[in-house]
Amino acid sequence: MTVCHTNHGMESGSARRISGEVGLSPVSTWIVSDSMSGRGPRVAVKDLIDMAGLPTTAGSRPVADRALPAARDAACIAGLRAAMNAGLARFAGKTNLHELAYGISGINPAFGTPVNPLDPRRMPGGSSSGSGTAVAAGEADIAYGSDTGGSIRIPAACCGIAGLKTTWGRISLDGVRPLAYTLDTVGPMARDVAGVAAGMALLEPGFTVAGSAPRTVGVLAIDADPRITDAIDHALRTAEFDVVPVAIPGLDEIIVASITVLDAQAWQANKDLVGTAADQLGSGVRERLLLARAVTSAQVAAAWAVIARWRETLDALWRRVDLLAAPSLLGFPPLLDEAHILWKLRGFTSPVNTAGVPALALPIPVRGRDAGPVPASVQLIGPRNSEERLLAAGALLERAVSA
Repeated sequence: MTVCHTNHGMESGSARRISGEVGLSPVSTWIVSDSMSGRGPRVAVKDLIDMAGLPTTAGSRPVADRALPAARDAACIAGLRAAMNAGLARFAGKTNLHELAYGISGINPAFGTPVNPLDPRRMPGGSSSGSGTAVAAGEADIAYGSDTGGSIRIPAACCGIAGLKTTWGRISLDGVRPLAYTLDTVGPMARDVAGVAAGMALLEPGFTVAGSAPRTVGVLAIDADPRITDAIDHALRTAEFDVVPVAIPGLDEIIVASITVLDAQAWQANKDLVGTAADQLGSGVRERLLLARAVTSAQVAAAWAVIARWRETLDALWRRVDLLAAPSLLGFPPLLDEAHILWKLRGFTSPVNTAGVPALALPIPVRGRDAGPVPASVQLIGPRNSEERLLAAGALLERAVSA
């Protein structure tokens, strides 16, 4: 096995020698890359997930400097490991990410920023940036990512691929470095719905897509780039879904509450690291963690009260519609030097995490001469544990817009 470690901005002596020939790689998509031969899909794993014999770096210099090879696989790797042992899947490597999975741009000063294959000037999205770019560049067929506030769906949107944020609690997080324990999820990313389904079958052996797709889709009223709004409306009409307009009261308050809970839990997960190695963290992540430290228990309690009402609203909505459609991003991915813009575009990603429900991000074409290199992206959101039907709807939409 040939293993290459990417460690941009780090001393070459800190590269971990696991087995075989080890060297530095200029490709910032990968923390560890593997040219494993054989049959089956090439599967990449976000370097937040333990794999036996490899250190888990979380895309962070101080974590990498202290990391030892994992003693065992994370629980979610069991299906992949069994497929590899049977010669039915190949390990492509461990992918780079926004440091500590705490950011959505994918910019990483320590390990390098993965290049967006659709437009190298633009952000790859995060935090599962390397997973997104590996799939979009054709270097992996399936990639595992994690999603705490949009970290699968945002890079999927930025890189023009599909990505599934799973129901909270459906895929085990044992052996996955936490960011926000009530929000963290693991899910698959791929070029299309069939690849996402294959990834789910590795994460959850026995998983199959439902034989029929849900038909009634609520479309969220939200202020987005008109080209994206038009692309979503046209895609749903083309697929002949029954469309119902949906307005969610207090949406801005729900978004703020969701991010408040995420930030408070991210501080708890990383406060010891800040205490011992703050000066080694990237400045953006360090500053965000220090801001998160200031979130009070009263603010968290108020946020959970808002979230409780949001969950009740969503429960009532499922009695009217099968799925909810919303933009994965409210606009197109910004240029690399415009990271602040992406925060304004994340829109309706974090509320999906606080609701605990699944969401599929799917690329859809932009109509007319305004189309650029990056397609629009719709997230189809379903009730808890509806992934089978959600992917059936995604496959229907994908076929319709590809015809």
